[in-house]
Amino acid sequence: MSHFNALDPLLHSQLRLAVISILISVDFAEFTYLKEKTKATSGNLSVQLDKLEKAGYIRIRKSFRGKRPLTTCSITPKGKKAFRDYVQVLKKYINPE
Repeated sequence: MSHFNALDPLLHSQLRLAVISILISVDFAEFTYLKEKTKATSGNLSVQLDKLEKAGYIRIRKSFRGKRPLTTCSITPKGKKAFRDYVQVLKKYINPE
């Protein structure tokens, strides 16, 4: 099985992969939207977003809507490339040549 490339461990986490999968198709997403779609707890989602941000895969912006805090996330070019690479590696697992 040495001809198989390793899957990106950062994206191999179910929650982080779900977040990247959502962000790849939108300009940005609010924290509450990501929480709702992934059914993650606030704490777990925060930790996973932090890991993705530290890797340079996403950008997190904190602001306010009125007096309420607003956190939005967007995917970076590095994150898009990592996702595409991850999908390509998965395709080779599904269809080895």
